[in-house]
Amino acid sequence: AQAIECVPSSDGSTIFLRATFGILVSRDAGKTWQWICERALGYEGSWDPPIAVTRDGRLWVGLDQLALTELARAEAVSKVSRQNLAHALAGGGWGGTTVSATMIAARLAGIRVFATGGIGGVHRGAARTFDVSADLDELARTPVLVVCSGPKSILDIDLTLEILETRGVPLIALGTRELPGFYSSGSGRAAPLSVSGPDEAAAVAVRHWSLGLGTGLVVALPVPRAAALPFEEARAATDEAIADADAQGIRGAASTPWLLARVAELTGGRSTEANVALIENNALVAARIARALAELTAAQPRP
Repeated sequence: AQAIECVPSSDGSTIFLRATFGILVSRDAGKTWQWICERALGYEGSWDPPIAVTRDGRLWVGLDQLALTELARAEAVSKVSRQNLAHALAGGGWGGTTVSATMIAARLAGIRVFATGGIGGVHRGAARTFDVSADLDELARTPVLVVCSGPKSILDIDLTLEILETRGVPLIALGTRELPGFYSSGSGRAAPLSVSGPDEAAAVAVRHWSLGLGTGLVVALPVPRAAALPFEEARAATDEAIADADAQGIRGAASTPWLLARVAELTGGRSTEANVALIENNALVAARIARALAELTAAQPRP
């Protein structure tokens, strides 16, 4: 997992683009992510490569090409969230940031918007395992807007929505009234909230934070239709992957990357293609939201 800081324009608006669990991490990762940034954002202004926990114990925003190549080739890259961020920094060694840790980094850097594939949430069977992503708590405490394609399809979506509602985190579908289904355009569920476009999403964020509501916001976009998996196919692959993980005793932090890789195998790589397409689309819309947010913030009267 990585985060990429992109500066889509010269107006001061900035986003993070975050890749989930190393889907595109390879020896050519830097070139791959540069291509995604430039394609999605039109190469306006400048861009910086990923943020990560480095082997010498820094939370480094803007890795250079040498460091990025080293990260891509590292044999052991830890999964860094809120609970182990300080330990990872103190102990050294490469670490990729989850949504939770990326939100922390974004807040420290003064960045209000970032894009990712999907947020974490309540895992299926959580009544037995208590496996709930730290992303949900982070969204409830850190004022950053996260652009994604909804909760990951491997999760218990209904319970994830319940916790977000209880913790006061708006989940807003953009351009649709149906909750996006991550790999699929829809999930068969009505979205809790919806907006028509990036400007309206930015306006909601400004109003939300001006009320002193210190949570994050989730803006969910459907995967582009050309790359979307049919809902039933995605659900069947996900259900089979979860059954396989249960049979092999795969739980905890290892479960999400294993499940995503297994779904990719079961769909012949089409889920990975969908993931690339949705990340690109999410980055494009996140840049537009960030730009609108910067304009709205600049227009507000100063005390």
